[in-house]
Amino acid sequence: MSKIPSPCIGVCKFKREGHCIGCSMTKTQKSMFKKLKKETHQMAFVDLLMHQQNDLGKYRHWPDAYRKRCAKKGVKPPL
Repeated sequence: MSKIPSPCIGVCKFKREGHCIGCSMTKTQKSMFKKLKKETHQMAFVDLLMHQQNDLGKYRHWPDAYRKRCAKKGVKPPL
């Protein structure tokens, strides 16, 4: 299977207490995802991120944008 794409959806504005308004990742989390090599670790990271988005709120746009990104790369989304 192909590598899971980054959860970043290309917005990259860190206005919510250091969290991106597009994907909820912090700059540190973005760096961490790039270092993950195993697909299981990447999938766990995306799961953690979805819980983070739920806790922070206002990220309902992200799942659809991420599904489109995965489809463009030919990867089944881990959602």
